[in-house]
Amino acid sequence: MHMLLSSPAAAAVDLRGWKVVIGGSALPKGLAQSALDRGIDIFTGYGMSETCPILTLSQVRTEMLGDAARELDVRVLAGRPVPLVDLRIVDDELRELARDGKAAGEIVVRAPWLTQGYYKDAAASEALWAGGYLHTGDIGMTDADGYLRVTDRIKDVIKTGGEWISSLELESIISQHPGVSEVAVIGVKDAKWGERPVALIVLKPGCGIAVDAAAIQAHVKDYADKGLISKFGVPERIRFVDELDKTSVGKLKKKAMRDKYSGE
Repeated sequence: MHMLLSSPAAAAVDLRGWKVVIGGSALPKGLAQSALDRGIDIFTGYGMSETCPILTLSQVRTEMLGDAARELDVRVLAGRPVPLVDLRIVDDELRELARDGKAAGEIVVRAPWLTQGYYKDAAASEALWAGGYLHTGDIGMTDADGYLRVTDRIKDVIKTGGEWISSLELESIISQHPGVSEVAVIGVKDAKWGERPVALIVLKPGCGIAVDAAAIQAHVKDYADKGLISKFGVPERIRFVDELDKTSVGKLKKKAMRDKYSGE
């Protein structure tokens, strides 16, 4: 979607009427808003190869129509479980957590079409289905209406100052700065705090505004001051790059990024 909206060839194309489901990685609010501004009906689905692949879809209910802020919030959520999916948020002991939009834990699932295991890897298969549920390796939370928010991969959560900071949440916040085209947030080792977030940012060409590290920090701090993210989430290290490392299917290569920037 980012490649499409950034292409000069698409600037003169009428995209109104398109309906697009985003999957494979989180949909940042900034990108979602850019798509909506072009008339694209964009929303999110969630799943993985092991779930063949769909588990949830975001749904904008009739009563939400007309409330632009609420619609945007819902469109970037992973959505509600599709029929026959038993999805739960659990702690380390597989105890289900409250559906209050606040309690975060691992997302585990059951459904008739899920993979039974990994080929010739009994240990990984057993770990995948520990406790009778498929373990996604993702951290998330659900609200009272059943909407799932995926906050991060377990391996990508930034543990800093005794708190867990979602790299996906930070990316969504930074993506809403008018000068930001793309962003990736990674955690790197820090002697004092354990880990600290580093933001890698691709700027919008010709955006007409000056953007520097201080502007990005002020943007994130505004969210922290409103209590929308921990103050430990404000990154001291911000790098402006020409492009972000991605896989062949467009997923961010965060391990490669961590390896590259951990030594700085």
